Amino acid sequence: MDSLMTAAARALAAGDPLGALNRVALRDDAPALALRGIAMAQLGDLDRARTLIRNAARAFGARQAVARARCIVAEAEIAFVSRDLGWPAKALHTARTTLEQHGDRVNAAHARYLEARRLLLIGRLDAAEAELANFDPAPLPPALRTAHDLVVAGIAMRRLETRQARTALARAERAASEAAIPALAAEVESARLILDTPAARLIRAGGERPVLLDEVEALQMSKAFMIDACRHVVRNGDKSTSLARRPVLFALVRALGEAWPRDVTRDELVARAFGAKSADESHRARLRVEMGRLRATLRGLATVNATKRGFALAPSRTGEVLVLARPVEEKYAAVLAFLSDGEAWSSSALALALGASQRTVQRALDELALAAKVQFFGRGRARRWVTPPVPSFATTLLLPAPLP
Repeated sequence: MDSLMTAAARALAAGDPLGALNRVALRDDAPALALRGIAMAQLGDLDRARTLIRNAARAFGARQAVARARCIVAEAEIAFVSRDLGWPAKALHTARTTLEQHGDRVNAAHARYLEARRLLLIGRLDAAEAELANFDPAPLPPALRTAHDLVVAGIAMRRLETRQARTALARAERAASEAAIPALAAEVESARLILDTPAARLIRAGGERPVLLDEVEALQMSKAFMIDACRHVVRNGDKSTSLARRPVLFALVRALGEAWPRDVTRDELVARAFGAKSADESHRARLRVEMGRLRATLRGLATVNATKRGFALAPSRTGEVLVLARPVEEKYAAVLAFLSDGEAWSSSALALALGASQRTVQRALDELALAAKVQFFGRGRARRWVTPPVPSFATTLLLPAPLP
């Protein structure tokens, strides 16, 4: 590699894409194309960057396996940033294997972190953690150590392990400072803000208040009777039951929990559970059936007592009933949570991240657009969706995650 290429590569590593372009902008050999592509990606022109990286991979040829593998890793990073989650993950894993076999541990580690970040984004926490298992980031450059700890912190936050998340972010902050790359420091600061921004609402007798992720974790570990509307779980001490697939029962227990220690009228329960504006005899009969099912489901956790007006919740243990609600009550809260990261998403990428059909996601986006909650640009397959201002709450508990 000649001196200009070396200087351009060092500029890119230091987060100076314009300095790199000043050295290789007029060159069309394979290494220059690759560096130009990375520089354009850092400047935000992802379409141009993708084209340059692909041209570089073709120019390197089959005999230059390491160079081609590096191009694949660069293209995978562009795909991740542009939220092209359908990009073939197998190609990235193959490129990583090639780099490991040829001793390029730095770029192989970069590929590993890209795989882990993609898995984290779509809620596959165990798989993302497995990518980091028994892997020591200490010998890596500061930028990659930062990436490692950002993934560790992301996994910890999704699992409500805030102490581990803060420890990882402290390491990431030190590594980012050592790397002296402003964009990297900004990413660490953005992750830290999640821990210092309300993530849920705590509803109890007498009112409600916002709570941070630390307090959510403490509540999950407490002995209180907890109705978790973020994960649709009812918990009393060390006993719990999931109602994620029984929305009617959860709507009933949540209504009872929000009113505790008072009872809830039958008409109000019918409205909350069945969406009926007024209760007739068929609704009341259905309510009796569902209450019987709820009693059976909550056995050992609480009982549901009939009153003159309706029903009341009675926990098995004495103590307060708490309801943990999402920070925003929105039909398509999970869609807004993904869009709140500031990136432009395609409907296909959102469908993959949410585990839903693309048609379902498209209907959600259309409704949100009519309500002026999201915006789009582009047409056809190139259409991308963004959200207007960043919300003033953390979206951690809105993202899909494995149920406890």
